[in-house]
Amino acid sequence: MSNVEALLDKVLSGGRLSLEEGIELIERGNLIELGCAANTIKNKLHPEGMVTYIIDRNINYTNVCVCQCRFCAFYRHVNDQDAYVIEKAELYKKIEETLGVGGTELLIQGGLHPDLKLEYYIEMLQDIKKRYDIHIHSFSPPEIVHLSQLSGLPVSEVLLKLKEAGLDSLPGGGAEILVDRVRKQISPNKIGWREWMDVMDAAHRLGMKTTATMVFGHIESSADIITHLIRVRDQQDATGGFTAFIPWSFQPRNTDLGGTTSGGYEYLKVLAVSRIMLDNIPNIQASWVTQGAKIAQVALSFGANDFGSTMLEENVVRAAGVSYRIALKEIQRCIADAGFIPAQRKTDYSIIKTFPDLRAG
Repeated sequence: MSNVEALLDKVLSGGRLSLEEGIELIERGNLIELGCAANTIKNKLHPEGMVTYIIDRNINYTNVCVCQCRFCAFYRHVNDQDAYVIEKAELYKKIEETLGVGGTELLIQGGLHPDLKLEYYIEMLQDIKKRYDIHIHSFSPPEIVHLSQLSGLPVSEVLLKLKEAGLDSLPGGGAEILVDRVRKQISPNKIGWREWMDVMDAAHRLGMKTTATMVFGHIESSADIITHLIRVRDQQDATGGFTAFIPWSFQPRNTDLGGTTSGGYEYLKVLAVSRIMLDNIPNIQASWVTQGAKIAQVALSFGANDFGSTMLEENVVRAAGVSYRIALKEIQRCIADAGFIPAQRKTDYSIIKTFPDLRAG
């Protein structure tokens, strides 16, 4: 028996892998054997044969950002001709369009605008909640820290004020790789990994659920990827507040960082290792946004149990030159053709409706 086989046996028997063992897995593991192990774990966690998705809209309220990350093609300077802050009428129109197609969630995120104060966000949340019955899953940790710095208030107090105004949960954006050596090279002006995690910890302790993400395929090492996974796992041990993990492959076009796009092989390997390492996070999301529908379908047999969002609007990845678009019916068809029951979910992964008649075979 090879060392990788022994490690997979350990995991499948209920054991937990260390940093060194995780590195061994990602560097020496065969894609198929990793996929089979990840799929076995996924089936134990989700034996019902469903793959979930959510109908939501990603609304970027501003593209102005002082962070200016090297891997981002979306940000603009305050005085750029195409810099914007969304108007209320446009925001409401987007929300109404989302509700009109059965949407249940808003993913509101934006750049770190130097002139938008905490009161702007509180008013935005209050206005939305007064008008619409929709879950607000918004504002990543860098935005929360930015608001803390602008307002002079602790992160926990900023989160409490936003929660009282209508914020329901937080997305995992801004994680990139949770290793400061990497972060200093790709996003030198962004918060460190500990600050990112402290926001999540504070949110969890206020009773708010969050997701966690990872952007890989740029300058990180195998050790960095596994360190990221273990740090997410450790936080989950402490608070249990992460509902899902979403690994994204870096998209280099139109960015200062440059490089090449991670292919399906690398993506599926990282996805499978994520499912194997993260024994305490219930859901792993496939990324059709960066990899396309076909690889996302394959991901459903490599540890993913969620097809993600319909993303009625997506601007950040598109700014990097990637424009995969999938309609709701196509998401359902992709899930069904892969042999699973499509199931529309809410943000907390509770099921709204299943479509068993669509499943192939």
